[in-house]
Amino acid sequence: MAHETWRIHGEGRAVDGPNKRPQPSKRPTMRDVADRVGVSRALVSMVFRDMPGVNAQTREKIKQAATEIGYRPDAAAQVLRRARSRNIGVLFTLQHAFDRELIEELYPAAARYGYHLILGAMMPSRDEYAAVEELLSYHCEALILLGPDLDPKRLDELAAKLPVVEVSRPVRREQVDVIRSADGRGMRQAVDHLVELGHRRIVHVDGGRMPGAAERRKGYRAGMRKHGLDDHVRVIAGDYTEESGAAAAQELLAEQTPPTAVIAGNDRCALGLLDSFRRGGLRVPEDISVVGYDDSRLARLSFVDLTSVRQDVEQMADCALRAAVERLDEGRTEMVDIVLPPTLIVRGTSGPPPQRRPVDVAG
Repeated sequence: MAHETWRIHGEGRAVDGPNKRPQPSKRPTMRDVADRVGVSRALVSMVFRDMPGVNAQTREKIKQAATEIGYRPDAAAQVLRRARSRNIGVLFTLQHAFDRELIEELYPAAARYGYHLILGAMMPSRDEYAAVEELLSYHCEALILLGPDLDPKRLDELAAKLPVVEVSRPVRREQVDVIRSADGRGMRQAVDHLVELGHRRIVHVDGGRMPGAAERRKGYRAGMRKHGLDDHVRVIAGDYTEESGAAAAQELLAEQTPPTAVIAGNDRCALGLLDSFRRGGLRVPEDISVVGYDDSRLARLSFVDLTSVRQDVEQMADCALRAAVERLDEGRTEMVDIVLPPTLIVRGTSGPPPQRRPVDVAG
């Protein structure tokens, strides 16, 4: 896994600061063992709790290091730890495929750190307040929020009770950790790709107030300005559903001169665009190019073959769990904002605009 940058706010120790040798007058701790071996404290904890998931060689190194520095597990502390729930709550929506993929990666990440996941789903008949209250009733020790737009006051109230990690939404709250993709950069990559192919009339169907949508919208505008295409900037209001993509496509199909390329707010929106364009008689990418965002499983299906901006789901999940565990097990108090780089994946839905295609000459 690529090394990510930890942006630390506030005073206190740096997360990736230099190792500190234990003072002779102090009783050796689990952190001392971790520093000696060069692993995380969570991994050392897993070894001394005889949990699976640690290879034999690493397990032996940890035990040897513990013997060398005289570390002995605190029996009383172990009893207290066993009394903990070790549950981490995950608040998500059922509407977004990207959330489901994140949850799939959160499960193995939680197992690596010795925690369990409790899921709280939001839906039209069940708002975030009810979902959060249920997670708290299961004695969750931390919450991971997969993009819900919680009221800032509510976020502060939750963060005062337990660690809170926000994924995908760049909130600015003093005690809330943030794990996100550089959405603006990803959208600029999409614009650059289309401009290099020869496109100028590029439209963006945005995600409204959905996670990452504001940054993607800004990135689109910035990318167009960079190429001197201010006069061609056009944002169509939408959301992260196929229906919003289909509605945008119908609007564009009704125009005498539709754009030559569309960048969707996410892959589901792009699917709605693709279906409506093809039903309306436009060929993709011969007549119009379509780019999505997320690089979800939908984009990778052979009959979809969607050009899309990829977010590293596995790394996002691991960073989210690690942020929660560092607060719970290591006492970190500084807020971190982890920004992961996106990558444009080019597939079959993007190509040169019609006027840039070579003309076949018979004979």
